[in-house]
Order: sequence, then C-alpha cells, then structure tokens
Amino acid sequence: MRLKRWEPKRARIEIVPMIDTIFFLLVFFMIASLAMTTMRGMPVCLPKSTTAKDHSAVRTVITITQSGNYYVDKRLVEFSDIYPILAEKVKENPRIGVTINCDKSQSWGSGIEVMDEARRAGIENITIATEPKNKKG
Repeated sequence: MRLKRWEPKRARIEIVPMIDTIFFLLVFFMIASLAMTTMRGMPVCLPKSTTAKDHSAVRTVITITQSGNYYVDKRLVEFSDIYPILAEKVKENPRIGVTINCDKSQSWGSGIEVMDEARRAGIENITIATEPKNKKG
C-alpha cells in the first residue's frame, strides 16, 4: 500500500477582510473630517451667485438673519456692538477679513451698514457670502 506524501498547505492572503477594513477606515475618516469642519456664521438663506469663490483666510463672519438679528461669529450682538468688536479684532490681526452673511430677505441697506462698520474699523478685505447657482438655471 502506497501512502500519500504530506504536503503543507500553501499560505493564502484573504483580500475580503482587507477590503472591509479599508472601507471602514474610509468611512471613519470621512465622518471625522466632517466633524472637524467649522462654520462660523449662523445658518441663513443666502442669495445665489455664479461667480462665487471660496476664501479660506482668517475671517470674521457677521450674520444678519431673516428676523434682523446681528451675529458676530455666532454670538448675538446689537448693531452698535459690531464696530468695537471688529476694532478689537483688527488690533489682534490687522489683515483679518470679514464675511457678511446676510439673509436674502433682508434689504441691502442692512448689509451696507455692516460693511460701513467694518470699513470704519479698518478692515479692507470684506466679502459677501452667497450660494453658487446651479448651471441649469
């Protein structure tokens, strides 16, 4: 009687568990990066613009809500408090920029008044926040 020779099993690399692990890491990092994104303004319904650009410099966001409330970096303030707050921020960083985040139901007059306060405080870089328009219309 002839006996079979014992042959060791060949090592295999299972790819399915590796793919599962990679997808898990991908989802984890996506969720973690979303949690790290900070929005400094209050949520409002912005007007739309086809020429909008993203600016990532150090900025202060001044928000004018639909109800007419003023916020500086999510902090509710009176209109008369905007200039002193901005003047203090200019002392800390003379190159700071301001983004005016004005609800589209507000009049342009409110936005212009805030812009005047920013200019009076010595801020040169002023941006008006808008939403990009869809290409279709």
